[in-house]
Amino acid sequence: MAGEAEKSRGGATRLLRLMAAMVCLGLVAAGKPAPAPKAGAATQAQTMEPKADVALLVDTSTGSVLYEKNPDKPFPPASLTKMMTVAVAFREVKEGRLRLEDEFTVSEHAWRTGGAPSRTSAMFAPIHSRVTVDDLFHGIMIQSANDGAITLAEGLGGSEAGFVEKMNARAKELGMDQTTFANPSGLPDPGNRTTARDLVKLGTHLVRDHPDLYKIYAQPEFTYNKIRQFNRNPLLRDFNGADGMKTGYIKESGYNLVGSAVQNGQRLIVVIGGAANEKERGEDARKLLDWGFRTFETVHLYGADEAIGEAAVFGGATTGVKVASPKPIDILIQRGSRDKLKARVVYTGPIKAPIVKGQPVGKLIVTRNDTVVQEIPVEAAEAVATGSFPRRAVDGTREVLMGIFRR
Repeated sequence: MAGEAEKSRGGATRLLRLMAAMVCLGLVAAGKPAPAPKAGAATQAQTMEPKADVALLVDTSTGSVLYEKNPDKPFPPASLTKMMTVAVAFREVKEGRLRLEDEFTVSEHAWRTGGAPSRTSAMFAPIHSRVTVDDLFHGIMIQSANDGAITLAEGLGGSEAGFVEKMNARAKELGMDQTTFANPSGLPDPGNRTTARDLVKLGTHLVRDHPDLYKIYAQPEFTYNKIRQFNRNPLLRDFNGADGMKTGYIKESGYNLVGSAVQNGQRLIVVIGGAANEKERGEDARKLLDWGFRTFETVHLYGADEAIGEAAVFGGATTGVKVASPKPIDILIQRGSRDKLKARVVYTGPIKAPIVKGQPVGKLIVTRNDTVVQEIPVEAAEAVATGSFPRRAVDGTREVLMGIFRR
């Protein structure tokens, strides 16, 4: 195993060196945009068609869609709604307005609507009892507690309606344009609507922006009020690397799930909507995740602000400017296709000085067999001042000559 790992690392190093050389040789001054990406694996992966009406599989590091089926079809999220309920509360904790040890009172409304009398999923918090925010998080995220969701909402928003305003405002901020919420629990209401694509945005937000609190999703069980209940997410029990997130069911939506798993540093998020039963929901999610991890791998190309190459400069103190990406550059490719990768930086130039560090320059285009895998914006990695008059004169002459040869 150690030999195989060393061989893999050596291959990855050779690939990065090769791609760096390709990038440096492929710096192109172009006046027209790069060709549009061709259809990729997301449109070709039909070998394991899920039975559920809605399905989406996304790689979080690159945002690449690996598989989709009706990803923009609206459906009632049911208890997946609670992902936004905790997302709103997580931000309150992160920004210091809420503490895990703070307590909220279980109102009669919360108890009757989502507690023991409701015969829905609950943490069975007694009426008028005081519950810590930490326990509410555990009850909502592990047991899908409706009483916990309503209690948290009333505590933070003054009422369910007040909290729902916060939920919908947060949805807009996260770019969930096809989502509306009518309550914090996901109990049946025609105002609760979302899409698989929007749920991936929400799930990615929870993982990236609240990693410490997100970990609660992975806990296998929670005991409250002397009642022990197990996590409802089937992936935690039978899929390697699964650590979240949420299941949901109401008659109007069928069986839904947002799941996430990590293998070898790669995180995938899967959404299943409208499955016929619990078994179908779990099988569809497992099949998609297994297929995604077996079929694709993430390749790291460059770190944040790492120089990719150099673009020509007109009228500057130097003849070139280094270009880089402000974010790490990772690409997702099908396994076994590394040797087919090519990369180049495309920009309109030479770029006129002065140039400010961070100024947009162009984009890095990574292709595989003439198919665009990814396009990443790049910017100037350094500032370039205006050059002296002789320098500008030389550059001006060069540009005129280049113009003649372009005709």
